[in-house]
This record gives sequence, structure tokens and C-alpha cells, in this order.
Amino acid sequence: MANQPDTGSLKRGVLLLKALATAGARGLALTEVSQQAGTPHPSTHRVLGQLIAEGLAEYVHETRRYRLGPLAFELGLAGSALHDIRDLCQEPMAGLAFETEDTVYLVARSGFEAVCMHRIEGSFPIRTLVLQVGSRRPLGVGAGGLAILSAIEPGERDRIIARVAPALKAYGKLSARALAEAGLQACDSGVAVIRDVVTLGVTGVGVAFSSPAGQPIGALSVAALSQRMTPRRVQRIAQSLKAACAEVERKLRAGGR
Repeated sequence: MANQPDTGSLKRGVLLLKALATAGARGLALTEVSQQAGTPHPSTHRVLGQLIAEGLAEYVHETRRYRLGPLAFELGLAGSALHDIRDLCQEPMAGLAFETEDTVYLVARSGFEAVCMHRIEGSFPIRTLVLQVGSRRPLGVGAGGLAILSAIEPGERDRIIARVAPALKAYGKLSARALAEAGLQACDSGVAVIRDVVTLGVTGVGVAFSSPAGQPIGALSVAALSQRMTPRRVQRIAQSLKAACAEVERKLRAGGR
């Protein structure tokens, strides 16, 4: 069994890796890593050194920033064979992108966060690229994350909102109360709609899908310029998303995942 200091270092290491995963190739400065992970500067610097030594992180001297290392990529490839659902979602997502001409996203739940796993751009000239593949947000932020949150049992949903509440101030108008209300609305309708909240001028529509055991594990969403998202179009996209998610669930059951 790991002793208490080892357990603490492991937990800090995971927090730092999650923070770096949100930054992409540009990476984060030491202060930014510390702030996002909620760990003190000395501990952040020490654990980053350990991650670098193992190849899980790297330090870019030219920019003085940290980013994910090559081993993180290699581990991701190894894990994708077991946990990757992009192959099951590719065809339904492509159909949605063709039908709507807008950007389609796949997000998956990871604890208290939603991770962007895949996106397909539609043919509409103005793209709404509000999520980078691999980026993380608190669960409930964005149409896909809100769709997953709304499909979770109410008691657990309340606990998740309380947990992510401190991070919501980074997303414009979003607050714990607003997120709770949006979750209830999405739960009632089966569709999450976010208009001009996370990204000004962009509206997202999301629907969750569940594992064969009935647990909400991911969501598909469509994002477009708000001026394109009339109530009738939102309703039409919502129906298409529900059909696509039903197809994903059928594939999950057939594949025994």
C-alpha cells in the first residue's frame, strides 16, 4: 500500500496533468499550472519535475511553459484501444455535420469534467470551434457537458455542481445556481441548450448517451452562430441528436462496451 505522502504526490500529479491537458501545445506557465490545479507553487514545481523525469510532461525553455510530454501521448494511445468511443460515434457525427453544416462535438465524462474526444466540422463557411480535442471543462459547462450532467441522478448532480462551483466563474455568466437551473430544464426536455453563455454569439445543443448499464457517459452536441439557431432549427437539431445518440447506444450494446 502507498503511504500518505506518496498518495498525495500522485493526486497532485494527476491534477497537474489534467491542467496541462487543457492547454494544448502552447502549454502553461508555472503560475498558471499552480492556479488551475489548486496546488502551491513549491509543490507544483516539484511534481512537475517528477512528471518531466518520467516523460509525462516537458518544459519548453523558449517559452518557459510546461506541456504534456511524449509518454502522456503514448499512454493515451494504449488506453484508447479500451476506452475510445470515437469509432462508434464517427458515422453518426458525420451525418449530423452533413445535415446541419455546423460543427459536431463528442464529449465524454471524466469524473467531474467533460473531455472533448472528437469534433467534425460542417460545411458552413463560419466555423464555431469552441472546443479543442483533448480539452477539459467542468461537467455542465457547454451543451455536451450540460447534457451529461442533466442525465445524472439528481442527488449526484447536486454534488457535482457543488464540486465544480469554484471553477464556474471562468465561464462568463455561469454560476452554480444557473447551472442547477439549466440542468433541471435539460433533464425535463432531454436536450441541453446553451445560448451566448460560455461563448458569446454561439449556441450549442447537446444530447447525452448512456452505457449499456444505463450510466450517462458522453454526449453529442452541435454548435453554431446564435443567429442561425432559431427555435425551430434548435428543435430540428435536437431531434437529429437524439436519433444519433440512440444509434450510438445501439452500437455500445452490440459491442458489449
